[in-house]
Amino acid sequence: MKVSYISSFVLASALTFTGCATKKYVNTTVSTTTAPIKSQVDQVQAQTDEQKKQLEQHDTRINANNERATAADQRAGDAMNRADSAGQRADAAGQKADTANQKADRNTTDISGLRDVVANLDDYKPVKDVVVPFGFNKDGLTPDAKQMLDELVTEKSTFKRYFIAVEGFTDKTGSADYNAALSRRRADRVVQYLVAQHDVPIYRIHMIGLGAQKPADDGKGRTANAKNRRVEVTIYSADQNVTAMNSPTASNQ
Repeated sequence: MKVSYISSFVLASALTFTGCATKKYVNTTVSTTTAPIKSQVDQVQAQTDEQKKQLEQHDTRINANNERATAADQRAGDAMNRADSAGQRADAAGQKADTANQKADRNTTDISGLRDVVANLDDYKPVKDVVVPFGFNKDGLTPDAKQMLDELVTEKSTFKRYFIAVEGFTDKTGSADYNAALSRRRADRVVQYLVAQHDVPIYRIHMIGLGAQKPADDGKGRTANAKNRRVEVTIYSADQNVTAMNSPTASNQ
């Protein structure tokens, strides 16, 4: 009985000692095993954090580059817009210059033609004329008057050297100043029609308003007044192949 008790005690002691030793071993083994793993995990975490930081810095640089690129694109777009505007202004200026040159060329031609007329005035002879009538105190062209002018200039293209004399007149009714102004308005209506409807160069037209001067009829009645309210239009030419009229209308007064 005693031996059995002793054996039991020894066995229990051994188990107790063995259990304590096993737990310590396990703790030691676990501590020894997990320490390197934890260290590796910490290293991986640190590397992850560093990579995340680098990625964030990289994203920041990319965003900054994108912003600079966008700003550069905007500046380039603005520069292109300014260039386009400058090009348009240059084109407009070029067109204006071309127009001015064309006008200058036409003016030079017109002046040259007028000088030829003046220099060779004695060579010009009346070749065709018409008398355009006007109503009392009127300066508008009637359909019949326009037809008369149409017929007058139908052959103007056959003339190389010519000019057109336009002389406005009134009857004796009214003051001299009023009649002079009215005669000029009548002559001006004829000039406007010839230029606008028949493309007669203005430099080829010589216009004057003479009021009640040089009447076509010296009488004092309605018939005489009607004859005197007129515009005489005469084409003169210096071409060698044209035949002069016996006398221009103006010379019959």
